[in-house]
Amino acid sequence: MLGLAASSGITVIAALHTLDLAVRYADHVIVLDHGRIAAAGSPTTVLTPALLAQVFGVHGTFTDHAAPHLLLERRSAERQPPPSHE
Repeated sequence: MLGLAASSGITVIAALHTLDLAVRYADHVIVLDHGRIAAAGSPTTVLTPALLAQVFGVHGTFTDHAAPHLLLERRSAERQPPPSHE
């Protein structure tokens, strides 16, 4: 399906909660942190270990065998919501 969209010049927008799928299939990602844009760009440049820890509370690294994959190692301390601006 993605190959058909790419060959047709169609833009596909998807909300993914599985980071490895975003790494494998997306050309461009936008990472939201509590509803605000934390980073945007190619998955392999945006999904850095620092961003993964800050936004998702996980440690992760990339492998690039046949295709890039994101390996999530373990969950870090629970994230706290940002302070309210009310």
